[in-house]
Amino acid sequence: MTTRRDQHGRTQRLELADQTLREWDAVVLATTYDSVVLDRSAFYPGGGGQPPDYGVLLWGGVQARVVGVRKGDDLELVIADGDPHPPVGTAVRGAIEDDRRTALMRTHSGLHLLSGVVFRDFGALVTGGNMEPLEARMDFNLPELPEGFRERVEAACALEVGADRSIDVSVLPRADAFAIPDIIRTATNLLPPDLAEVRIVDIVGLDTQADGGTHVASTRAIGTIEVVKIENKGKGFRRLRVRLHDA
Repeated sequence: MTTRRDQHGRTQRLELADQTLREWDAVVLATTYDSVVLDRSAFYPGGGGQPPDYGVLLWGGVQARVVGVRKGDDLELVIADGDPHPPVGTAVRGAIEDDRRTALMRTHSGLHLLSGVVFRDFGALVTGGNMEPLEARMDFNLPELPEGFRERVEAACALEVGADRSIDVSVLPRADAFAIPDIIRTATNLLPPDLAEVRIVDIVGLDTQADGGTHVASTRAIGTIEVVKIENKGKGFRRLRVRLHDA
């Protein structure tokens, strides 16, 4: 059996096709003591270091806060303690917290830009990473720290932001995706073996990676990338802690 990127269990994942979508209509398919399953959802469920979205479900003058997403056989939207649950079959309006999502999109795109710069200029692969809105860490297999590394990375990132490179998203059959050179920029290939289609995020002219997260439309929207700290994590691994600022 193969797995499609735009479907998780019974839920169609709308955010993979339209990263600007913030509100949509859906129908409740199931409920648990703390969650709801919809037929359609634009809540990013988390993955690849990007946390899940927050937001609300609205129906009949009632509101339930979505405070997380749980990935099991279905995509379960976690409802805040004490908030009501819409009954199965209810037509609801979903809405994502825009400031958080937009900040995470900028941050995720910023990490792709950072990894592209470090791979291009220093040949280092990513070994791990994590992010919160406008703050993140990224680990690289970089045995030696080159002279002026922090300043060189910041300057290179600033040039790529200023270049306003387009960030394009496409979906390819697995074989076609793996025919792209360096499509996996992590030291370990994390793509499931049963994945039939691979979602590609391309910072045009800089970085092309397999990725399932949400991204801004161009590098200028990322803003300024500040390398706050560089840590030696042992065995040739370096951790870069970064913060994003408005341009």
